[in-house]
Amino acid sequence: MTARGAGRAPVGFYLHPDAALHDTGWDHPEHQGRLRTLASTVGKDLLALHGHVEQLEAEAAPLAWLERVHTPEALRQLREASSRAEAGDEVVQVGLETFVSGGSWRALVGSAGAACRAAEAVADGDLSAAFVATRPPGHHADASRPMGFCMVNHVVVAARHLQATGRARRIAIVDLDVHHGNGTQALTEADPDLFYLSLHQSPWFPGTGAATETGRRAGKGTVLNVPLPAGTGPQRWHAALDDALSRAAEAFAPDLVLVSAGYDGLADDPLGGFELQVEDFHRATRRVLEWARVGAGGRVVALLEGGYAPKPTGRAVVATLRALAGLPLEGEAPAPSTGSDPS
Repeated sequence: MTARGAGRAPVGFYLHPDAALHDTGWDHPEHQGRLRTLASTVGKDLLALHGHVEQLEAEAAPLAWLERVHTPEALRQLREASSRAEAGDEVVQVGLETFVSGGSWRALVGSAGAACRAAEAVADGDLSAAFVATRPPGHHADASRPMGFCMVNHVVVAARHLQATGRARRIAIVDLDVHHGNGTQALTEADPDLFYLSLHQSPWFPGTGAATETGRRAGKGTVLNVPLPAGTGPQRWHAALDDALSRAAEAFAPDLVLVSAGYDGLADDPLGGFELQVEDFHRATRRVLEWARVGAGGRVVALLEGGYAPKPTGRAVVATLRALAGLPLEGEAPAPSTGSDPS
């Protein structure tokens, strides 16, 4: 198998089939159409990506993997709420703007399993990078509280899995969602081996993510928040990302990089106020890869977070996959080979 050069492992694309079972109803922003459109858009591009990107499957995560991050009581409540929803053929609210259906528990453990297996494959060198279409999203969920559509924090579950299996110790999480990942920060900010970087709209939901929040106790200095105003466009956003990654490089050397790939910063998204375009996620992914090559050997795993305009989100996921594989956007001239991706 080849990708990004002779002998290079391919990029993996993971989508657990049970992720589609989470059914909040079509009037909810995080509805089933998000994943259907994403899968269809990626599927159409996979022919062009043959030899570079492979669609892969993974089993559901055992409960023990989730319990590295979430309390047993919180997980029990989620599972029971999903069972009640299934029995009553209804949707059950479990947190602020957060609902479960009868298939939600299977979606959660399926997506968490895909996230962990993708991280394993990249850490082991079987894949050069990976994208996981996790659903529902996760970065607002903390150890015991679902909120903001999120119930299981997949990116932190993947990080703890890497640490627990000895595949990586120092892990950076780059959060590109328009909303601050308050759950991810809460779960990582006291750990000196986890670095959290977030570019997000402020003021905006959930109201956290001030630049003065830099970590706690032993993790002081491992949180880098970059709040940006509504109306932020590509030029300012990329400049902020470049600066943040340069600052992160001075503070932290990761073994592997996880990306909370939120696409609600797209100009068409109903839940964000940024003015980003599809091509901006291609450029941003290349920049993160460039940073990850120092120390992390270019090992990057991206996990889906927000993105509530299904068609633009699908195209942005394709842009991310192409960047992970070192390929240009369709119709774009290939970048010159210089040993690193230009930003």
